[in-house]
Amino acid sequence: MGSTPSTPRTAGVWALMALLLFQGISAVGPGLALVASPSGDILHMPVSKMRHSPFPDYLIPGLILLVVLGILPLVVLFGMWRQRSWAWYGSFTVGCGLIIWIAVEMVFVPFSVLQAVYGVTGVLIALATWLPSVRRYCRVRVPADA
Repeated sequence: MGSTPSTPRTAGVWALMALLLFQGISAVGPGLALVASPSGDILHMPVSKMRHSPFPDYLIPGLILLVVLGILPLVVLFGMWRQRSWAWYGSFTVGCGLIIWIAVEMVFVPFSVLQAVYGVTGVLIALATWLPSVRRYCRVRVPADA
């Protein structure tokens, strides 16, 4: 396969790639900051906000943010660009992972506009993955009744 995909990138594919790019870029920086400073000092997030969570500091949430919600969407974006079928599965995983992340976060942290933005982003990624044009682009066969 050359640099041009054999199936053209539709508006749905471009939208999904834009969402993956947005998610990946917006999670890498904060994820790195939390891993570098698990106390939350770099992001001015007091570790006291973690008192009701299962974590003593921001290290584990920072790793999850960096790897699952930062690096993974960028890898999936690369796969989408190269028209790889595994990118379809990866995209759905990213969308569901982001929805779960926000749902769990809302248990421990009071509601914020950012939670709403990223919750909607997760839903849009998961839904866009199921667009027929995205499935065709990634050459994923899904039962018609799914």
